[in-house]
This record gives sequence, C-alpha cells and structure tokens, in this order.
Amino acid sequence: MTRGKRHSAPKIEVHLLREGIIESTHFVEATVSDDRGRVLSVAGSSETTAFVRSALKPFQALAVIATGTLERYDLNDKDLAIICSSHKGNVEQARQVFNVLWRADIDPSALQCPIPEGSNSPLQHNCSGKHAGMLAVCQQRNWPLNTYLRRSSPVQQLILSKIAELLGMPGDELIGAHDDCGAPTYSMKLGQMAHLYAQLASGNSLDLERILRSMTYYPTMVAGEGSFDTELMRLTEGELVSKSGAEGIQCIGRVGEGMGLAIKVVDGSKRAKNAAAIHLLRQMGWLSPSVAETLGEQFMMLSNYKRLEVIGDLSML
Repeated sequence: MTRGKRHSAPKIEVHLLREGIIESTHFVEATVSDDRGRVLSVAGSSETTAFVRSALKPFQALAVIATGTLERYDLNDKDLAIICSSHKGNVEQARQVFNVLWRADIDPSALQCPIPEGSNSPLQHNCSGKHAGMLAVCQQRNWPLNTYLRRSSPVQQLILSKIAELLGMPGDELIGAHDDCGAPTYSMKLGQMAHLYAQLASGNSLDLERILRSMTYYPTMVAGEGSFDTELMRLTEGELVSKSGAEGIQCIGRVGEGMGLAIKVVDGSKRAKNAAAIHLLRQMGWLSPSVAETLGEQFMMLSNYKRLEVIGDLSML
C-alpha cells in the first residue's frame, strides 16, 4: 500500500491497573501530521472526527493579533497566554483576564461565559481569557459586544476564516457547535487537528510564532500548576507546545520541526489522554527519559494501588 493512502492502524489501549490487575480499559486514537498536512503516523484513524474543544484556543487567538488588538491596547505575551488558556481560575489568572478587559475599557460584566460553581465572577471561568480576547477584538473594531458569541458575529466569522485558511478549506465546510462556555467550536478530523499544531510549532507564521512564544513562556497561564499542559511545556523548556480539550482531546506541537500530534480518547477520559500523550511522546523521542519519568510519576501513578499502563504504538504510513 502506498504512502498516504492508508490512514488507519490499531488503536492504543490505556489500562487502569489496580495492584497489577486490569480494572478498566480506554481506547485512544492519535495522528501525527506535518505542517503541510501530510499524515505521518497513526493509531486508529486520522479520519476520525471530534470536536476540537479548547485545543482550538491558540487559533481563536489569531483574531487578536490579526486585527492589531494587541498593539491597540498594549497587551503583552502574558495577556496572550491567558487568551489561549483553559485556566484554573486562581487569583493571578483571573487578574490577568481582568487586565485584558481593563486595557480595552470593557467591564467584566460583558463576559458571557458562565460563573463557575462556588465562584462569584465569570473571570474565574476557565475560558474567560478566550472570551476577553474576543471582546477586545470587538471593542477595537467597533463591533457589538453583546453578540460576540453568535456564530454570525464578525469576530466569530473572522476566527472561522483564520482556521479555514490554515486548513486550506472553505469555512462553511467546518461543522460548528457551541462549546460549554457558549463560544463556537468545530468538528475536525484528527489529521486536521495535528496539521494545525504542526503549523503552530513550525515557525513559518509570525502570528502563530507570537502565540507559540506566549504559551511556552507563560505555561502557568495556559493551564495552571499541576495541569498536564503546564507541566509538559515547563519541563520541555519550549520544545513542545501543548493544549488540551475536553472529552479526551490533547494536541501537541514539536517546536521548530513542523510536526503536530492530535489525540482523542474514545470515551473522553482525561486520565487516559495524559497517559497516552506521555507514551507517544516518549515513543517519538519528543521527551527525554528523565522528563518522561517525571510526567509518568505525576500523571500515570494515580495512587499506591492504581496506575495507568499504555499498550500500542503509532504506525508509520
């Protein structure tokens, strides 16, 4: 079978072991693509579709750069990192979101993301940075603030056009739905997700390079202490860029090499995507043995009695 014709291979399995005995099994699909969109290796199928969820945030942030909003409101890389984030809502992170809004002269009441349970402000919602970025773009362009989440709004149409341009396809071919925070997200093939992250990591776009730099310079803004994205980017010291999404989505780019990895856990398990990512990154040589061991202890050793084991490999095409 010729290269590029086959896009499927056996899925990866993640086992939860209780004192060495399998208690649960998760099935995982993964794809590696280059920055030209060529599928290099797979587990499962590169044609599998899923909502990209919060792994889309670095590309939604392109609207902030393309419109000159960063310069207009004197926003820095730390602000850009929080715009790309799924943060924990701690004081430092909420203040960074507030800073974006304050510089754009927007009241926090304009945020339409939910107020998290046990919190008293939408600033503490994990998607508030993304929402603040969208509002700042609307303010800079004199677009309505109260309709910024509608798919027909100018800011959402701009975001869609940027994503479609990167994927080399018409925007109206992307199937959209509302994420839990109310903003649009899109269904994509795993190969397309990997392609996006390969481009993010390639260094071939000044706008994407700015986003990449903000995320790798400020990993604690992107997620938070103890979170997989933050720990992976911190430990690899700028060699990898990482962004998770709900329902078992994990996307990673290898900086400077134009390669992206997209992972989807079939049942949406968070623990399984972290374990699968560590396993695959180690297999591809994207992690040093010491970093892989550190991450494994943190995300695969669940307790004194439980650990995760990953079975299977990527298949080259």
